[in-house]
Amino acid sequence: MDEVIAKIDDPVMLDQIEKVVPFHGHLSTGAFIGLQMLKIASKLMDIKEGDRIFVTCETLNCLPDPFQILHGCTIGNKGLKILDYDKMAITINKGAEPGQDHVKGVRIFLDPAKTAKYPLFHAWYMNEKKVAHEDAISELIKAGDDVYTWEFVEVPVPVKAKKDVRLCEVCGESFVSKDGSAICKGCSD
Repeated sequence: MDEVIAKIDDPVMLDQIEKVVPFHGHLSTGAFIGLQMLKIASKLMDIKEGDRIFVTCETLNCLPDPFQILHGCTIGNKGLKILDYDKMAITINKGAEPGQDHVKGVRIFLDPAKTAKYPLFHAWYMNEKKVAHEDAISELIKAGDDVYTWEFVEVPVPVKAKKDVRLCEVCGESFVSKDGSAICKGCSD
């Protein structure tokens, strides 16, 4: 992988890789895609280091990790939402001003019509054959932004509802009732 990383001349990207690898465990193709998507979104949305962003990631696999480590977007702080659609796509937006019900965001996806120009990477993406991370990432370095499609979108701002905390009538433990139920999800399943 050192030979692959040596092909990268962007000092910001190299710094980000150094931070993501210990968190993720290695430089996977999916994590590298996340880094490239973050770079695109940063340009399009004027996102600076340290800015609070909100990310909706459409897969569980590797892609969310750069956003967690580089921008602190986690499920717990509501900065990261996972929609497990098994798509290499993300939507990124900045926070809303008080009273806003929508904010501008950008949805970016890995476009198979564009990856076809990079046959080895396309074979990895479409799972047509086993391709090593080193080879897939080498192709992504060559491709740059060329394999992604993006569009600006309006992202609804969630309304923060007052928590309705109850004691479950079955197990007696406290839980947040989202539908007025007196029984927690654990006991109702």
